[in-house]
Amino acid sequence: MKLWNENDRIFQIRALVTLKKGEGRSLKAGGAWIYDNEIASVTGDFEPGDLVRVEDFDGYPMGIGFINPKSKITLRMLTRRKDEAISRDFLYKRVLSAWEYRKAVVDTSSCRLIFGEADFLPGLVVDKFSDVLVVESLALGIDRLKPLILELLTEILAADGIKVRGIYERSDAKVRLQEGMERFKGFIGPEFDTTVEIVENGVRYLVDVKDGQKTGFFLDQKYNRLAVQNLCRRLPAPKVLDCFTHTGSFALNAGLAGAASVLGVDASDLAVEQAGKNAALNGLSERVRFQCADVFDLLPRLTQEGERYDVVILDPPAFTKSRNSVSQAVKGYREINLRGLKLVKNGGYLATCSCSHFMTPELFAKTIREAAGGAHKKLRQVEYRTQAADHPILWAADESYYLKFYLFQVVDLY
Repeated sequence: MKLWNENDRIFQIRALVTLKKGEGRSLKAGGAWIYDNEIASVTGDFEPGDLVRVEDFDGYPMGIGFINPKSKITLRMLTRRKDEAISRDFLYKRVLSAWEYRKAVVDTSSCRLIFGEADFLPGLVVDKFSDVLVVESLALGIDRLKPLILELLTEILAADGIKVRGIYERSDAKVRLQEGMERFKGFIGPEFDTTVEIVENGVRYLVDVKDGQKTGFFLDQKYNRLAVQNLCRRLPAPKVLDCFTHTGSFALNAGLAGAASVLGVDASDLAVEQAGKNAALNGLSERVRFQCADVFDLLPRLTQEGERYDVVILDPPAFTKSRNSVSQAVKGYREINLRGLKLVKNGGYLATCSCSHFMTPELFAKTIREAAGGAHKKLRQVEYRTQAADHPILWAADESYYLKFYLFQVVDLY
């Protein structure tokens, strides 16, 4: 039975939204969101999640988007063309464009296929792990189109010889509650084994798409992990410390590159257990080991014990998810970088990250600089990187730029 229906009301445009004078600045700059306090009026009958036309205060057409009065992000724009039909063909072109882009810029064996606003499909994330898709829907309007989009995506992949074995939904984020939606987690279609083996940068992983963090694995660090692998391959049998290791990804890249010893640390027993399985899967159990511990507590103890490492990796979770807690996050990033720097041998290397959008590149750089001063170290920047290209940064959509990754050589003050 086809999920598409030409007469389905969700594709009808039922209302007109007029912006206040002087508002919609983000939209006019190329963004996709309109907040509740930017709207002057809504005329016409509609239900949350319906499509509406949007006009500026003077009647100038701004495009078509989803409306949801229950959310502070009241409008999420689908197109800036005022007369564009939101049809099967429209969605097919959006999904095909996303796939063609991935084929051009990344290894697609496992990758993010759709990245919300950056792929002009607001609120929708789809990750591909080998032959399994994991979907996260965060906005009411796109949730209604989700079945059709997944149908089209499966069709497009099949045309390239990729048969999707199964689809699992991980729409269990709290942000759905702000949209007036329930959190959901479960199979879309037939059930299947939710432990999926993937290969990335030559490293094998078991990905738990059902119970792993987010969609099961952090694909955005793919080429940052490769940068660490390449560094460790050039160093003579380095000793490596990987903090906030999750399921061991940076640690395993270091081990595969020939590190003499790698210690991966995470506060989650489940993550450490999975990391151990991944080490065994790659034949690295003798050189790569994992410990369940609070990184903030462990690093000072390692310093006191006289431990020093050739490479220290800091990949913490986001310390802030709102502007209101940025000052506290800065303290956290400063402290963890100071403690990590103290464990780097003179001439060794530090890889450090922030995955919080609200921790801007400028603020993150300033915080690292302060940490280096506190640790009495000098930093020589090797490279600066962001998220992998399958998580594209859409200029004017600041929320799409969130991952910052630095690789430094660390030298003692002379």
